[in-house]
Amino acid sequence: MRAPSYVQGVSRQSLLGDTVGSLLDRIAATHPDRPALVVRSQQVRLSYRQFHAEVERVAAGLLALGLQRGDRIGIWAPNRAEWVILQFAAPKAGLILVNINPAYRVHELEFALNKVSCKALVLPRRFKSSHYLDMLNDLAPELADSRPGRLASSRLPGLRDVILLDETSAPGTHAWHELAARGDAQAIEHLRRIERELGFDDPVNIQFTSGTTGSPKGATLTHHNIINNGYFIGEAMRLTEQDRLCIPVPFYHCFGMVLGNLACVTHGACMVIPGEGFDVLATLEAVQEERCTGLHGVPTMFIAELEHPEFRRFDLSSLRTGIMAGSPCPIEVMRRVVGEMHMSEVTIAYGMTETSPVSFQTTLDDPLERRVDSVGRIHPHLEVKLVDEQGRIVPRGTTGELCTRGYSVMLGYWDDDARTREAIDEARWMHTGDLAVIDDDGYCTIAGRLKDMIIRGGENVYPREIEEFLYTHPKVQDVQVFGVPDAKFGEQVCAWIRLREGCDSSEAEIQSYCRHHLAYFKVPHYVRFVDAFPMTVTGKVQKYLMREAMTEELLL
Repeated sequence: MRAPSYVQGVSRQSLLGDTVGSLLDRIAATHPDRPALVVRSQQVRLSYRQFHAEVERVAAGLLALGLQRGDRIGIWAPNRAEWVILQFAAPKAGLILVNINPAYRVHELEFALNKVSCKALVLPRRFKSSHYLDMLNDLAPELADSRPGRLASSRLPGLRDVILLDETSAPGTHAWHELAARGDAQAIEHLRRIERELGFDDPVNIQFTSGTTGSPKGATLTHHNIINNGYFIGEAMRLTEQDRLCIPVPFYHCFGMVLGNLACVTHGACMVIPGEGFDVLATLEAVQEERCTGLHGVPTMFIAELEHPEFRRFDLSSLRTGIMAGSPCPIEVMRRVVGEMHMSEVTIAYGMTETSPVSFQTTLDDPLERRVDSVGRIHPHLEVKLVDEQGRIVPRGTTGELCTRGYSVMLGYWDDDARTREAIDEARWMHTGDLAVIDDDGYCTIAGRLKDMIIRGGENVYPREIEEFLYTHPKVQDVQVFGVPDAKFGEQVCAWIRLREGCDSSEAEIQSYCRHHLAYFKVPHYVRFVDAFPMTVTGKVQKYLMREAMTEELLL
């Protein structure tokens, strides 16, 4: 009988006992003159000594505004230097940073701010087509006639302070630079008193999960959660103070702020931010001109970089590592990243917001084939088991729902005990909703989402398997597979395909290609050729929107 699908991360490396503030104090003292932060779009370049000083001034300035330990401060902004500074300043001051999706509109912003009762909000005037200040004024028209720090809004009853990322303030707001100006000696002393009271199990960050149904949930994470996850992510990449990591993924998500910023800071490495939002040329230019050794991205970002007509003109030879994560990583894309982008030490990571986020990651010791066909092995100090519908652990090599336990599991969903109990059981196992297989060597393969699994005529069909196969078709650039309702079989398989530039294909050609290699029930019954997939700003494909579109098109 095969061993059970249970793994634990044994490690000689201890967990860190830092708060975010004490971590930065320690790293800045160890590497004061090493580069900490480069933000090319803002011409910002800070050493660890300078970065630490700026974080302290802003942390003290937040307390000088009247914010108190445990208050929630939201940031609704794209990737900027101020985002990174606030990521460290807020927890240093004992505040809880609330990450708000830059793509949110008025209704979503109102929900997020009120759900966690944000007392302060940091935002820019605008970014691209998003006029943030205008949207806030629509939601809280009282702002225009308020004194800064004295907002009293009927729709946002908890919000008092609005901090504008601009050189000049707007009516009712503080300008960002005023925070550092308020961080005088008296405010710094207040900061020191607060810091002495903090513990690493205190909540430090709230991130809203992008559920496909129901309102977003505020996953509440501690210093201990995210510092240790960032540290062990960096260890898997073998980061040192000599590394420079290009981070084009959004900060509001764990990918940017934990796999990026915290992985760097825990190792004294440099955070290189190419721009406010993802731009292919800006990213490639940043890697070349800053001589970056690492690059993060979701698969669609790497595909866009590899397929860009100017890709060949960039010298990417400084690269060695990085992380591809956020959604399933196509094997063919991974091979091109290794071969054409010089990222021989690229790693794959798997996790979820509620687990800080990473649970599995490949390492540089893993053979290349394991770094392209799995998400690696269990992270240090964590446990994972795979269970069936009755909650029983399944044997190795069998598909089951992935459950995680350990330091990384969130405190819970903010002000939502019922949904917290649905996700975390009495033994503190976080039920992820992801289907996975663990082999005899402990490597994990993600089979898909429990809710994405297609059941066609009693057969379980895993979309990931069909997607990986279709990536081998020479005309296919990107593909997503999902189920649509069917009166006879319950569900049928549907594939949305993006073709390579200049290629033509047909539904019949794709189906014929599949029939020669896949069981009949896995062959897509419907094939559609599209220019793009509906996505979140973090690069996660929204299959439920595809399913809805096909259901409507087919009158199902």
